[in-house]
Amino acid sequence: MEFPTRCLPAAAGPTTARIEVDDPSPGVGDTVTVTYRLDRTPPGPGPQGAFPAPTGRVLLGGAQTGEVPVSAAPGADPGGAAVTGAEAASPGSAGAGGSGVVMKGSFVVTAPGELTLTPGGYALPGGVCAVAGPSAPVARRLTVAPLPVMNLRGVALGTSYGEPGARVRVTGAGFTPGAAVTVAGRAGAAGTADRAVATADRSGAFGVELVVADRGTTGVVAYEGTAWSPERGARPQAYAVVEPTAPAGGGLTMTQAGAAITLGPVGYGGAGGGAGRIGTVTVVDARGAGAARWTLRGKLTDFTGPDGARIPGASLSWIPSCGGGGCVPGPPGAVGPEGAVLASGEGGSSTVDAAVTLRVPAYTPPGAYRAALTLTLS
Repeated sequence: MEFPTRCLPAAAGPTTARIEVDDPSPGVGDTVTVTYRLDRTPPGPGPQGAFPAPTGRVLLGGAQTGEVPVSAAPGADPGGAAVTGAEAASPGSAGAGGSGVVMKGSFVVTAPGELTLTPGGYALPGGVCAVAGPSAPVARRLTVAPLPVMNLRGVALGTSYGEPGARVRVTGAGFTPGAAVTVAGRAGAAGTADRAVATADRSGAFGVELVVADRGTTGVVAYEGTAWSPERGARPQAYAVVEPTAPAGGGLTMTQAGAAITLGPVGYGGAGGGAGRIGTVTVVDARGAGAARWTLRGKLTDFTGPDGARIPGASLSWIPSCGGGGCVPGPPGAVGPEGAVLASGEGGSSTVDAAVTLRVPAYTPPGAYRAALTLTLS
């Protein structure tokens, strides 16, 4: 590109220059190296003896303003050639079509958007030259990508399953202070009719009860705005809607001590096992003589963790135990989505328990994982 310049000592004429960058699409925080090449300059007095390196400046505009100082490597050629790497620059001969001057500098990108680079004035051993007029034409345009948005929003459920109409305590953190937060049920990628609204406090946290009545709900999400998005929403947490227990003749019931199972931690890297126990289940069979044996079964969804990481439900195994009421424990083994028998029995009151172990595959991404264990009595 060419632009008019005026120089001291008195001289004037066009300058032909180029601006090059090592990264045409940088991100915020990146360092960009700028090369200012003078291919032709106005004639001026030649250098005498040793001389300082040529210097100049490149002007920044658009998304980021300022200037980038540039300079050539120092040279001491008495003939007037400034040397940069393998390139020779002779300001006196450049005006006559000789080799160009190469100057370099760098700057750190501080803002996203379009960034322009425009040649500015420069100083050569034979004189100092300024741009004649408002400015030289824009020589280079860069598109700076914005920084990725970090989403710290997250929710936790007081329980991972319940009968239709159950009230689930939902707590959240990492939301915008004072923002309205929608808590909603999900069935895969679609929303369900279950919905509640909360307001984040000054720390970005909230707590609300969600009534889960839709039998299709398989998870719970929370988000700001009119709809869930990865940028303004928390990742879904698994939830299972279980059918109400309907004892034959009203005489077969079960209760469980506690709804949540917490497994021990597993070190990252090698495969390992997280151990725990299910809450003790009490089965009362008051149906009388001649009633069929009851069976208590369990099935488990896959475990879900950070960024969609999963552990198969079949990685959890149990060793059932029980007592009273003619109770017989089910066989040890994997639970998983196919299900397994926890115990069976008849008459009276029985207590059922099981030790559980989760075998975590090697190099599973670290974080908290959740799954829903459903127990069915029939």
